[in-house]
Amino acid sequence: MHTPEGEAYRLDEADPGHRHLFHVPPADGGSHPESAYLAGNSLGLQPRATRAELLADLDAWQRLGVEGHLEAERAWLPYHELLTAPAARLVGARPAETVVMNSLTVNLHLMMVSFYRPAGARTRIVIEDAAFPSDSYAVRSQARFHGLDPDDTVVRLRPRPGEDALRTEDVTGYLAAEGDRVALVLLGGVNYLTGELLDIPAITAAGRAAGAVVGWDLAHAVGNVPLALHDWDVDFAAWCSYKYLNSGPGALAGVFVHERHLGDPDLPRFEGWWSTAAATRFEMTPVSRPPATVEAWQISNPPIFAMGPVRTSLELFDAVGMPALRARSLRLTGWLEQLLDEVTADRPLRVVTPRDPARRGCQLSVRIGAGSAAELTKRLRHEHGVIADAREPDVVRFAPVPLYSTYHDCWRAAAALAATVGQVSS
Repeated sequence: MHTPEGEAYRLDEADPGHRHLFHVPPADGGSHPESAYLAGNSLGLQPRATRAELLADLDAWQRLGVEGHLEAERAWLPYHELLTAPAARLVGARPAETVVMNSLTVNLHLMMVSFYRPAGARTRIVIEDAAFPSDSYAVRSQARFHGLDPDDTVVRLRPRPGEDALRTEDVTGYLAAEGDRVALVLLGGVNYLTGELLDIPAITAAGRAAGAVVGWDLAHAVGNVPLALHDWDVDFAAWCSYKYLNSGPGALAGVFVHERHLGDPDLPRFEGWWSTAAATRFEMTPVSRPPATVEAWQISNPPIFAMGPVRTSLELFDAVGMPALRARSLRLTGWLEQLLDEVTADRPLRVVTPRDPARRGCQLSVRIGAGSAAELTKRLRHEHGVIADAREPDVVRFAPVPLYSTYHDCWRAAAALAATVGQVSS
């Protein structure tokens, strides 16, 4: 490493972030007490406020029993409403378009019940070839559910030969040429493998111009990059809360449905107790009267103790703000990129994330030339105290999360990679 460690300390003093608000795991190896945690794109760290906030909700159950539905300090009956406005602000939506519920893939299925309506020649579902496997499983099962062959129905868009990331013009070009056969476009806003940020407004406009419905999986985008779902005219979106939103493993997910679809009586939708308007919920009538909001897609009453950590996290994002986080993300990821350029120059390693900062979030993915990505990340952790994320067979993902990662974390990661992967002999 040519860059001295002291430079990382100097940058941290000038641009400190909010690490003090989080619990950082202790290091398993190396000479530092805390891990250099660069796996927030897989599971975010625990905010220090989460434990006390969650215990307060548990205390309400202990003291009040069933009366906590109305008498708890954060009453359970309308609890989900506490999350609506901050979640809407985070994704650039209106409160009526946003709800926190279920898990990501469950929500994608609920959205496809409403928005994947194959008819005639318009049956195709467009995804990226490097979509997260769960998304691939979901769309293929939806095709089968409609009596279609998933191998014919699901179109997997691939990067050009020799490239690692999709080009926007290749997505929009496909939609211009084949759009009359596309029923649904469902892409990842930020690709889980490469960290590429797709041009959501441009692709949405192209899909809608072709007559298709356009939805987005924002698992790696929410809390990572600024979003404006309402203004971008997205039909629907879904996301999880356990990555950049730091709400805990398996945390509740979120849904956006554009207001033009709200209150549409012809739109098919699965329903349950929480789908009916709150004012009529306890009338116990047999016919649902759904509100003209995205809450009509709710099915079950919300799990309060799972909602608490999401609420705590959203309050943190409200306090810090996405503009500030995005600005620090660009600085921090750019610094890591410079360090990785030093390391990869003479090693069998290659960064596959786009170099243009506008085309990525806070993730840099490194493809290794030999060996196992999982084995490499084990060595980084146990020998150097650096926690990164492996995607087998050959990609290691580093996510310098602007809320809690430091410049020194980035320096440690690059130094550990340099120490672990041998140079190519000249």
